[in-house]
Amino acid sequence: MKKMKLNIPIYLMLVVFIMACNQKRKEEIMPTTKKVSAKDILGNPDYLAISYGGYRKKSRDSQPTIPQLKEDMKILSAMGIKVLRTYNVQPKLPHASNVLKAISELKAEDPNFEMYVMLGAWIDCLNAWTDKAPNHDIESPNNEGEINRAVALANKYPDIVKVIAVGNEAMVKWATSYYVQPDVILKWVNYLQDLKAEGKLSKDLWITSSDDFSSWGGGDSKYHVEALDELIKAVDYISMHTYPYHNTHYNPEFWGVPDAHKDVPDITKIEMAMERSIKFSKRQYDSVTNYMKSIGANKPVHIGETGWASISNGHYGNNGSRATDEYKEGLFHQQMREWTNRAGISCFYFEAFNERWKDARNSKGSENHFGLFTLEGKAKYAIWDLVDKGIFEGLTRGGKPITKTYNGDKEELMKDVLVPPTKEEIMATH
Repeated sequence: MKKMKLNIPIYLMLVVFIMACNQKRKEEIMPTTKKVSAKDILGNPDYLAISYGGYRKKSRDSQPTIPQLKEDMKILSAMGIKVLRTYNVQPKLPHASNVLKAISELKAEDPNFEMYVMLGAWIDCLNAWTDKAPNHDIESPNNEGEINRAVALANKYPDIVKVIAVGNEAMVKWATSYYVQPDVILKWVNYLQDLKAEGKLSKDLWITSSDDFSSWGGGDSKYHVEALDELIKAVDYISMHTYPYHNTHYNPEFWGVPDAHKDVPDITKIEMAMERSIKFSKRQYDSVTNYMKSIGANKPVHIGETGWASISNGHYGNNGSRATDEYKEGLFHQQMREWTNRAGISCFYFEAFNERWKDARNSKGSENHFGLFTLEGKAKYAIWDLVDKGIFEGLTRGGKPITKTYNGDKEELMKDVLVPPTKEEIMATH
């Protein structure tokens, strides 16, 4: 056999070419790694936020499965949602830890999948949710375990958990079953900030509490206590709630149709009422920022919760404030997103999907119907346009494709739209 003479320069060039091709192939399949912090996410309209509960049954004893959670994550991701808010990490309710696991698995399947979490730790007073009288001046012994579980999850999933919220509406005094004094929230916020300083939590993790605007000093002066002022200075940002929807019943001055508008078309009355609702939220937002500045603090203020229900047979339905239907929900969602995106405010819109455990005995209770989707995964009017764009093609909830409520027939939808009462009518019923 005749020996072939090896041409070294050509051989080396061939080796270099093959290595370059392999490297390019590796780069193509490698994840587009993004290291982002809460500071990068909050207030960034490219990172839309939403409040999320994946419960589909009448009781939270029936936990959503990991495949169900992944199904929801894909739907929300298709909408441009990249930040979720959860509410508790209680041992018998592994919803939050399962959400984190589901996101982690999705990231492993698709390295470019991007979703982050504002992890809630539930805070109670002594005797909350028992047959004993709640003691609002002493905290529940369960709070320590809740905080420790949140810390463990934040450390287990540092690429996903970007915020820990100490308590949900835990300071507002109408939460009579469980509210605590601000010094309890302050204690745990300081504890978490100390862990960050000691290197036991990521320094980029932001700490807050998510509460009603009044709890942050924007309302009644009874909330203006020293512990609140210290809390405002201790958190990384303020997460405030604003609900003009509930206030159509409890503080309806803004809601009723003024005498000057009595003769305008009904659709105009509705649209003007929704514009007043957004202005109502803006005033509450401003009241919190003004109080914060009055005590010499300067922190970002974001909206931890706001939303609008689509069904109610109670205070907000036909025999009440007439605030409730899908058309109004759609207007509120659109205008709220427009305002907050433009202003650089994160809005954890409440909420992604309907949940029926919230008012299990009353299927038409408003608390069951704040979702942008129904339980079956039908897109409500607020996001019909996203269905039209085809972003949900191939996605399902419970095995069913994402379709529109009312079969997409706006004329049918408008038959259920309620015209707000006049101011005179409201005064007569309050």
